[in-house]
Amino acid sequence: MRTPILAVCFYSELLSSTMKSKFWNYIFWLVIAAAFIGPGTVTTAASAGANYQLQLLWALLFSTLACIVVQEASARITIVSGKSLGQAIKDRFSNSSFVWFIGISIFLGCLAYEAGNILGAISGLALLNLGIPQWVFTSIIAGVSFLLLYFEKTKSVPQILGALVAIMGLGLFYAAFNVEVKWNELATGLFVPHLPEGSTLIVLGLIGTTIVPYNIFLGSGLAEGKELKSVRSGLIFSILLGGFISMAVVIVGTSVNGQFSFENLFNQLISDHGTVMGYAFAFGLFGAGFTSTITAALAGALTIRSVHPKGNSWSDQSLKFRRFWMAIILIGFGFGVSGIKPIPVIIAAQAANGLILPVLTFALCILCNSKLLLSHKNGMWLNLAMMVTLFATSILGLINVSKAFHAIVGIDFSFTGINQWFIVTLSIAVVTFTVFQIQKERRVNI
Repeated sequence: MRTPILAVCFYSELLSSTMKSKFWNYIFWLVIAAAFIGPGTVTTAASAGANYQLQLLWALLFSTLACIVVQEASARITIVSGKSLGQAIKDRFSNSSFVWFIGISIFLGCLAYEAGNILGAISGLALLNLGIPQWVFTSIIAGVSFLLLYFEKTKSVPQILGALVAIMGLGLFYAAFNVEVKWNELATGLFVPHLPEGSTLIVLGLIGTTIVPYNIFLGSGLAEGKELKSVRSGLIFSILLGGFISMAVVIVGTSVNGQFSFENLFNQLISDHGTVMGYAFAFGLFGAGFTSTITAALAGALTIRSVHPKGNSWSDQSLKFRRFWMAIILIGFGFGVSGIKPIPVIIAAQAANGLILPVLTFALCILCNSKLLLSHKNGMWLNLAMMVTLFATSILGLINVSKAFHAIVGIDFSFTGINQWFIVTLSIAVVTFTVFQIQKERRVNI
């Protein structure tokens, strides 16, 4: 009679162990959500809600699904081939300048926006009126980020960030569920694409704050040595959660009367729903900035290690690896303390990241159809999803490059008329070229 009892105990223990493993896997991959839910995401999503109510939720639904596609592709390449994303790109394209363009562009973006991450976290704390000088908050945020990355292995940092993301998400969900919305408007906003007048740039902004170039390298670096099935489930959970948080911010943003600002939204939430709601938003903004401060620095270092010829020999604890995330944090800290915004660097980063996202998506399309992935190549539906993603990122990229160029020459940019026609036509050409390259790749590897 003991055998059935022992069997039940064994399977119960096995089930418990499996559930614990899945739980910690989900916590680990929350770093991806933490990386793209930054102050920029909060600003763009809340502005979308304040200006267009729920009409642009479909853009977040699309970008969330597209983000799953590219992040899964990046992780799959690393797991199946045993190579970092940078190394895989180097081996396939045999062009070091191409790889270095990707790596340096992403690092420059991480560097330029680190100050924004720190200042975003400060903005959340400033809403609480604690009476503490800005430089003190800046020093604490930069210092804690530095210590977390210095004393922890990079692959254990996500577990620390998981708690922050969870708390941030709960706060934003709480705020969203207390905002009065009509369910038919919510469903229409989610599933019926619509571009209200003047909304094109903010739609592209919603896409751009979700599909983040440095996240693609971050996900690849964190996937090394892991099992594909668990990585897929962790990534899907994390990105869906991040997408839901972004949608919650849009819903919260609908409660704003007049021009959006952090302070305006904070005061509106307190006025409509009480102090708890305002404080939930303030903490959420702080969490978004703080987590992005850490992940941007980590992703920048992982990217450089991935593309550097000798990067494979750099351990997480080596000075050669650490110096890159140190540089990102220290320069972000410097801009945060001084209050000077790195406008020229940001403009340059916009141009570089404008080009890097479709370029990186193109590289993923080719790699996912190459002999490198053996039986794990893209099927028809995955290729179709990647083509749609490539088209959207090409439009986004060309708009960002155009905006940066117009800013340098002092001319306002408008995505209308000939500008719109040219960008859409060029994006179609990029997709067409990629389709031909995929067909060529698959013929060669038959």
